Amino acid sequence: MKLLGCGICHTDGALVGDPNYSLNLAGSSVGIAYTNPMVDKYPGVIYPSNITPDVETGIGSWSESEIIRLLCSGEASHDSQLLAVMPWPTYAWLTDSDALAIATYLRSLPPVKHRVPENVPAGRVATSPYVHFGVYQSRK
Repeated sequence: MKLLGCGICHTDGALVGDPNYSLNLAGSSVGIAYTNPMVDKYPGVIYPSNITPDVETGIGSWSESEIIRLLCSGEASHDSQLLAVMPWPTYAWLTDSDALAIATYLRSLPPVKHRVPENVPAGRVATSPYVHFGVYQSRK
């Protein structure tokens, strides 16, 4: 999981350089803005989910095939498409055996109960903290 960088987003505090390893892969209370804050006064924000096998707040009720589908296609079990903030387009290149190994590993982790904030659509005020990735403005 370190190779794929999952903990950078899915571990509380890691997005701001202060990871709480007792919540490793249990989701983040710091979100990621997915729309341009230079255009949107209130950008859309997603909060990385809990990917431990906790049934209530994580992926504990997911099958290996559902995890693999999400990982490699960005499609959740309810047919919604994830934003490319999660780099599933890159993970689509995983071999079947590597994707299965990741799903098996995630299901083998100890479950951690940790609820993350709800995602916020663009135009609404986020009440939990968030960061921006790759947003730059010319000084000219």
